[in-house]
Amino acid sequence: MSVHKTLRSGDSLTRSRNVLTRYERILQLERQGDFEEGQSPYGLRKTRIMKIKKRGKTKKKKDEDKK
Repeated sequence: MSVHKTLRSGDSLTRSRNVLTRYERILQLERQGDFEEGQSPYGLRKTRIMKIKKRGKTKKKKDEDKK
């Protein structure tokens, strides 16, 4: 039996998206210098999405100098 969608945890919504909206693609292209003012917003080229990976917890080294 599957879990009802309203009972799932909220963490499932925080994953990275793989599709940008047109506005987000225009902003990204402007940062790269590939979109100019007055250019048509249709037929934009694809943009790469940088996926952010979560870092693992780093282990703290214990000071062995303490006696």
